[in-house]
Amino acid sequence: MAKQVVAQIKVQAPGGQATPAPPIGPALGQHNVNIGQFVSQFNERTKEFAGMPIPAIISVYKDKTFSFIIKSPPASALIKQAAGIAKGSGVPNKEKVGSITLEQARAIAERKLADINARDLEHGARIIEGTARSMGVEVKK
Repeated sequence: MAKQVVAQIKVQAPGGQATPAPPIGPALGQHNVNIGQFVSQFNERTKEFAGMPIPAIISVYKDKTFSFIIKSPPASALIKQAAGIAKGSGVPNKEKVGSITLEQARAIAERKLADINARDLEHGARIIEGTARSMGVEVKK
């Protein structure tokens, strides 16, 4: 018989650098989950992402055990990394802060294809281009 899921928790932490501090500690603590065990497993599975924010979905079971799924980094973090910028623009329609190429947008879409709502790679690339434009990052053809 399958374990009964009591809660699903969505958290986002830096890859390989998660700590029991908020938001992870309180979210898991209210369900009596071993926070240290989650943090060590999360850091082990995400060490190659080195500081990039990584979303995770944690399923907490009735016997206080857990399992979690690692998602791909947010599109905005990947775009900032590709453009070499620290943050997006405050007024993206007037002030541009960087640029990426169409090939970079396609590579980001390929990396996120499992996590975004796109029917194919071309559609995924268009979604990434829209995200980049809303951050004040130009997409050069």
